[in-house]
Amino acid sequence: MKFNCLMNRYYGLKVVGFAVATAVVSNVVQAGPNFQVGEQGYMQINYSLQMWMQNRSYTSPSDDGDKWDTFLRRNRITFTGQYNDYVGFYAQLEAGSDSKDGNDDKPIYYRDAYMTLDSSDSVRFIVGRYKNTFSRENLEACLEPLTLDRSMLSYTPFGGTRDTGATIWGNVADAMFQYRLSVSDGREDDSVVADTPRVTARIHASFFDPEYSYGYRGTYLGTQKVLTLGAAVDMQSDVAYGDFDTKSDPKDYKATTVDLFYEQPFDFGTLTLSSALFDYSLDGYPTKPDATMTPWTERSGNYVKVGYLMPKPVGMGRLQLFSRVDHTEYGDNTGLSDADGISFGMNYYINGQEMKVTLEHASTEFDQEDANRFDLQNNSLTTLGLQMIF
Repeated sequence: MKFNCLMNRYYGLKVVGFAVATAVVSNVVQAGPNFQVGEQGYMQINYSLQMWMQNRSYTSPSDDGDKWDTFLRRNRITFTGQYNDYVGFYAQLEAGSDSKDGNDDKPIYYRDAYMTLDSSDSVRFIVGRYKNTFSRENLEACLEPLTLDRSMLSYTPFGGTRDTGATIWGNVADAMFQYRLSVSDGREDDSVVADTPRVTARIHASFFDPEYSYGYRGTYLGTQKVLTLGAAVDMQSDVAYGDFDTKSDPKDYKATTVDLFYEQPFDFGTLTLSSALFDYSLDGYPTKPDATMTPWTERSGNYVKVGYLMPKPVGMGRLQLFSRVDHTEYGDNTGLSDADGISFGMNYYINGQEMKVTLEHASTEFDQEDANRFDLQNNSLTTLGLQMIF
C-alpha cells in the first residue's frame, strides 16, 4: 500500500510538473515525440509555426504606400521534460519574424530556457529566462490566443515579454487563488542610476473552473467555464535619470494592471470576454532621457476582447468570431499621441489550436497624427495567419 501511494504521488507530480513546465509558454501538452531519459526523466520535442500574410496601409515611417509581406511570425522548437518528479525544464529555440520586411536571415536564439522545481501545488519555483509574470495577456500562450496577437500594452517597457530571474508561485484553496512573486534583472544597461532588481507580484482568483497553470489561454474553446480576476504590480528603483545629461533626478519605475477573463459554453455557443487596465510610470517622463529610453515607460490604457465560438462544426472545423478594442494614452514629452485600435476577425480551428487559420482586420487612429511619420498616422492592417503545432 505504501509503495502504491508513493508511486501514485510520483507519477502525479511528474504529470503536474510536465504540464506546469509547458504552461509557461503553452498551456497544453502537444503530441510531439517523447523520450525516456534514465529511470525517472523524459523529454518531449515540439515544433510550432505561425505564418502571416499581411497588407499594411503604409510601408515605412517615410513611405505611405501599401505593403504586402509574408513572414514566419513564430518559428519554434521546444524541449520540455522532467529530470525527476520534482525538477523539470523547458527550452525554446526561436527564429521569429523570419522574412519580415525582407530579412531572410533571422538568427536562432533561446526564447526561453528555465527549470521548474515543484515541492507541492502551493509552492513552486521557476528559475531562468521565461515570461514575466506581470500581465495576463502576456502570460496567455501566444499559440492559444483569442485574437491574432496580444496588445502592445502587454509589453513591459524594459523587459518586453520575458526576463531572467526566479519566481515563486503556487495555488491555494483548491486553486481558487494563485500567487506569484518574481525577482528578475529588469533594466540593467549603462543608463540606469543603479543596478537594482526588478520585482513583480501577481495574484488571481478563479471563481468557476480554476486556472492553475503559470500560463493562461486566450480561449478554452468551450471546454471550461472560467471567471478569473487578476492584479499585478511591477517595480524597479533607480531605473533612469530624469536628466541624463547631468545624471540627476533619479527615477523609479512602477506599473500596475487589473484584468478580467470570462468564458462560458452555452447551447447557442461559447462566449469569451477578456479585459485589462494598465498603468506604466516613471512619475513623469524624463525631460532629457537617455538614448535607450522608451515612451512606453509613461503610458496607460486598456483593452477589451470578445469572442463567440459557434456550437457546431462549420465544414471540417469550428468557427470563432472575435473583436478587440485597445486604447493607449502617453505621458507628456514622450512624442507619441494617444491612440485607439479596433480589430475584428475569425479563427477557423481545423484541429483545435494545433491547426488553425486566422483572419483579422485592424485599424489604428491617433488623436494627433504626425505629419512626418506615416506609421504615426491613421492606418490599417489585414492579416491572414496559418498555425501548426506538432
